[in-house]
Amino acid sequence: MQGGVSGFQNAPVTRAVVLASGLLSVVFSAQRRARALVLSHQGIVKNFRLWKMFASGFAFQSTPELLFGVYLLYYFRVFERQIGSNKYSVFSLFTISVSLLLEILSLVLLKDTNYLSTLACGPYGLIFASFIPFFLDIPVTSRFRIFGVNFSDKSFIYLAGLQLLLSSGKRSLIPGICGLIAGSLYRLNVLGIRRMKMPQVIASFFARIFAPSSGGSSRPSRSLVGNMSSRTSRAVQNNQPSGFAPVVEPPESSIAMLVSMGFDGNAARQALMRARNDINTATNILLEAQTR
Repeated sequence: MQGGVSGFQNAPVTRAVVLASGLLSVVFSAQRRARALVLSHQGIVKNFRLWKMFASGFAFQSTPELLFGVYLLYYFRVFERQIGSNKYSVFSLFTISVSLLLEILSLVLLKDTNYLSTLACGPYGLIFASFIPFFLDIPVTSRFRIFGVNFSDKSFIYLAGLQLLLSSGKRSLIPGICGLIAGSLYRLNVLGIRRMKMPQVIASFFARIFAPSSGGSSRPSRSLVGNMSSRTSRAVQNNQPSGFAPVVEPPESSIAMLVSMGFDGNAARQALMRARNDINTATNILLEAQTR
């Protein structure tokens, strides 16, 4: 699951979340106020502070949590490339909001017990909600064994998530579970959330601010048809059978595999259709298009 487009290209929402998480974590840590961000019944329910809820939704309390959290956020940018920045922003807002509400509910229900008094801060909702499509949509591309134990290329992402989930014990376990629930609700299309989109004015505004600057190859989906070399086109056409055989719609698993490599979803679909669903040929088409 490597290669393709690197960095935050085609992922401005992820870039904004990572920047917000990193900057807020560093600022509050430098001011020695990181402990003030933890969610508690008294700090949220009795003394309602909107700024604290916002900050606690992005800033991590410790450096290990920040490192693992930012790494997972950066990796999960593949979903923004797959569904588009507009829908991914809806996914982010929905999962963060629902997870936060569930965390507050858990604090209310457990306020009279000694089991839980505070919860860890950070974008746990968005991170662990992303494990739902990661488990269901991202295919395993390679398997290997270490000391007799079977692993796949997805295993290290699960291990990083487990480390973050247990980083603060039950204080981080509850937010992680709330994030998984929020991701499941989005997957089930509760209230038709998967059909919703951000207003185009807002989406364009944030895209201009947080989209990374790059050269002419920043939009592989547009350059796929117009800038593809004739040599690659002829190579693909030579592999096609004669006559007018219908073009088979690419399977979602193949599209997801190319998206996980960093390519745009629409460009991956077009390349697979040109390559008759041959992933290796489609990958070469996409890479060739980026160099033009």
